[in-house]
Amino acid sequence: MDTVLPFIIGVLVLALGVAISIALHEIGHLVPAKLFGVKVTQYMIGFGPTIFSKRRGETEYGVKAIPLGGYISMIGMFPPHDGEKVKAGGTGFFSTMVQEGRTDSGPFTEAIDDGIDEREAGKPGYFGRMAADARAASADTITAGDEHRAFYLLPVWKRIIVMLGGPFMNLVIAVVLFGVLLMGFGTAQASTTVGSVSKCVVPASSTSQTCTSSDPVAPAAAAGMLPGDRLVSIDGKPVTSWDASTAVIRDSSGDALSVVVERDGARKTLSVTPLLTERPVYDADGKAVVGSNGKPETAQVGFVGIGPASQLVPQPITAVLPAVGNNITAVGGMILNLPQRMIAIANAAFGSGERDPNGPISVVGVGRVAGEVAALDAPIQGKIATLIGLVASLNVALFVFNLIPLLPLDGGHIAGALYEGVRRWFAKLRGKRDPGPVDIAKLMPLTFAVVIILGGMSALLIYADIVKPINLFG
Repeated sequence: MDTVLPFIIGVLVLALGVAISIALHEIGHLVPAKLFGVKVTQYMIGFGPTIFSKRRGETEYGVKAIPLGGYISMIGMFPPHDGEKVKAGGTGFFSTMVQEGRTDSGPFTEAIDDGIDEREAGKPGYFGRMAADARAASADTITAGDEHRAFYLLPVWKRIIVMLGGPFMNLVIAVVLFGVLLMGFGTAQASTTVGSVSKCVVPASSTSQTCTSSDPVAPAAAAGMLPGDRLVSIDGKPVTSWDASTAVIRDSSGDALSVVVERDGARKTLSVTPLLTERPVYDADGKAVVGSNGKPETAQVGFVGIGPASQLVPQPITAVLPAVGNNITAVGGMILNLPQRMIAIANAAFGSGERDPNGPISVVGVGRVAGEVAALDAPIQGKIATLIGLVASLNVALFVFNLIPLLPLDGGHIAGALYEGVRRWFAKLRGKRDPGPVDIAKLMPLTFAVVIILGGMSALLIYADIVKPINLFG
């Protein structure tokens, strides 16, 4: 019962962090859109029924019931069909499309068919109607006097800035939070303080790491070393880092070492003789070396049976961007391998497979992790640092995911604008007339498929996080 309240607090803190991240993401779209003169009718956090809203000027600001995203509504997201203009002030879901006249008798010739213009009316099938309906719905947002404020009329570079604004805000949030995490709290590194003392010596290749009566007593335990002892010197040489002390111990099997430790403010000298035993081989980065057979390599070295206590060491500002870059690379790699990972998650959720602790996780799973972190019996500083890291990583994920070049994601609109810019550049280069805006409404069937796939993956992740959650804390 004592852990319930901290668990709830952890979930609420994460939910607040996600809500703020979404709000700032949408502000990243809102501000440049308004600066470029686009009419924005709505700024909403969440989906579904509106809980609260207030209109300021021409924009309605509000919060909706389902806190799984957000959006802004800009008029004229889709251009009309080639050679057509949109009559402002259409009524109903479908709008009236008008085609620009080519004769001197009048400027316009109407083409009305429940939102299906003459060029689409001849197209059989559902997909053509989806594209026409998307154009009609877009046209319906344009009211009299606002025709010049449609999003699709912006120059390509301005449209890219508007759509990049959201992911860019997530990137800024991630950089700031990683800066707070690394520079304010620091990263966990091995200190020169003993964190653990083994009772016995068990070979690294042993299938069991439990002490038996036949296992020799660990030299550190035999010498009376205790957790909390700070290593001061070994054989008269000051200990400046844990790695330095490990190197001396591994090279001194069978030699009695005079080890000075600081315990409770007083110094104590111990005699420790490293025992020659089989231990893992580590590379320059401190990672275990894996052989061609896929198993960790081992070597006969000196061993005393002590492990370091970790401490948070503040990092310089130069460490922030590389940390964000590594996180972006990791998320990008996960997205590239998403089909295989989703298959593994399905096998875990509906079968006997195990969840990958480094695999995808839903917002439900992240909330559970945040609750568990808050409920841990650990220093409050460490809990806060972990929660900040979770929100920072979520913003990296939002940044990368929204740049996927598929509608309805921001990256899909950016890709469409880039294609339009390239097409217009080639037309100008070849001396041909401006081909006009790219009709991305034709991609509505693909957009619909993407929405279905993303919804299915989200549902699978949420289900897996409920029935077989990732356990990060044992």
